[in-house]
Amino acid sequence: MLAHERYSPNARDMPQSTDLTNQLSARIVTVRGKRVLHDSDLAALYGVPTKRFNEAVKRNLARFPSDFSFLLEDQDLARLRSQIATSNSPREGRGGRRHLPRVFTEHGAIMAAMVLNSARAIQMSVYVVRAFVEMRQLAASNAATLRRLESLERSVAALDAETRKQFDQVHEAILGLMAPTPRRN
Repeated sequence: MLAHERYSPNARDMPQSTDLTNQLSARIVTVRGKRVLHDSDLAALYGVPTKRFNEAVKRNLARFPSDFSFLLEDQDLARLRSQIATSNSPREGRGGRRHLPRVFTEHGAIMAAMVLNSARAIQMSVYVVRAFVEMRQLAASNAATLRRLESLERSVAALDAETRKQFDQVHEAILGLMAPTPRRN
């Protein structure tokens, strides 16, 4: 359950753990080189209004150093506008938040669950951790694939002209086999 979804306190109404982890993973964005979740997403997940969530965080700011949580700046928000669904700012004259949003790293999200100290917040923090772990694994997998591809490109580049021609023929044949064949009636 995320910011745009209705909060339902019944456990039976909650999505399956894999679904929730995937939904959270999709909401994690990179700001200033850190993977973060927005305050509104965490508030919805933990079952409290964003305003109350941020009040609890403000009362406990000492628990949220800059590597756990930080306020977005105007330029951060502008970069994210295409990635997230946010309304216009009050400066533009049509609704929106009155204050810049706060974002939380994995550690900050867990700390927020502790500050809220509700059973739901603690339970949901497990899904937050899983979502961040999934993102780290995906990034590591992509990095390994990129290294293999670069190695293959270097190997292919080192081939002599005749071998290169043969490689291109094999490559075209493989692509031809992968293309869908027309159906016969």
